[in-house]
Amino acid sequence: MTEFRFLTAGESHGRGLVMVIDGIVAGLRLNEAFIERDLRRRQGGYGRGERMKIEADHAEIISGVRHGRTMGSPISLVIWNRDWENWMDVMSVAGRETGKGRITRPRPGHADLAGVFKYGLKDIRPVLERSSARETAARVAVGAVARRFLEEFGISIHSRTLAIGRVHAGDGRQPDWDAVEASPVRCADARAGKKMMKAIDSAKADGDTLGGVFEVITDGIPVGLGSHVHWDRRLDGRIAQAVMSIPSVKMVEIGSGSLLAASRGSGAHDSILPGSGDVSRPWRRASNHAGGLEGGMTNGEPVVVRAAVKPISTLSKPLDSIDLTTGNKTKAHFERADICIVPAAGVISEAMLAIVLASALLEKFGGDSLRETLAAYRRYTRSLVLF
Repeated sequence: MTEFRFLTAGESHGRGLVMVIDGIVAGLRLNEAFIERDLRRRQGGYGRGERMKIEADHAEIISGVRHGRTMGSPISLVIWNRDWENWMDVMSVAGRETGKGRITRPRPGHADLAGVFKYGLKDIRPVLERSSARETAARVAVGAVARRFLEEFGISIHSRTLAIGRVHAGDGRQPDWDAVEASPVRCADARAGKKMMKAIDSAKADGDTLGGVFEVITDGIPVGLGSHVHWDRRLDGRIAQAVMSIPSVKMVEIGSGSLLAASRGSGAHDSILPGSGDVSRPWRRASNHAGGLEGGMTNGEPVVVRAAVKPISTLSKPLDSIDLTTGNKTKAHFERADICIVPAAGVISEAMLAIVLASALLEKFGGDSLRETLAAYRRYTRSLVLF
């Protein structure tokens, strides 16, 4: 069975981020410019912090690609941190500990407190560096490779912002993706977008932060990815875990999600109707409350995922905490941070969804080369006829 796997390594202020991807078939066109597009999208968004002005993320392909095509061997990437120049002493690989950059005041909402006790540390810095959302740049680079693979099967993935703080956008069912990409908050509703920006400005002035809700929509997914036969093969569970792993995400829902809890069954499920003439789709759905997933498998409808993002935990007006060296009350540590990351979280979620779907597609159709996988995919889609 072909399997898409990846690992990331690196710290927020370390020398750089490293990614190793295994399982991508041979023959896929891939270049650094394609990956860089998604990295730029992740860095955008109104409410981002000063770090985004320092970094200009670029993923350098080190191995696995020759003459613009994948070779079937592991692909390795590296994103060098420009800010490393300012942190060389604090994050030096060699040398002795000097205490420079040491942190002993944990931030509520971060990995700080649990991390130092779990790993037996006397300094929060190692926990902060790896738990930082900076690591998501590596995931977006990996997700771009997965996206490039999915494109060969006519699969597209987009995200948009539905809410920031108490400002909600109109929930149009046919989003204008060009308008989303042009919006500073990745919201197609221009009026709501302006209100969102004002809310971010207000939070910043108060030394506070804001969360919100984003949505990811995937089109072109074939029927039958995932499986109902074991809990860990159910694709909805795998998607939920992938999206929930994004820092600050506290809730994930698929399709109509939480709204279904207040619905009757007659209004919660998607009626199956005769097809509209497409021989590859001899049926259609009256709605998509299931979000493209039933019984742990894709059902041919767009996969729709939403997630709620909590406000960033690092506040310029810090919350109460204690100093771990004395146990005395103090204010939490403050390190430069964003005010709102909801637009960026949507882009990161696109990457995580692309990774999960690429893995599921490879599990279903296998193959060591793109030609072989595409041939299996086409045979399968031709078989989707009424019996």
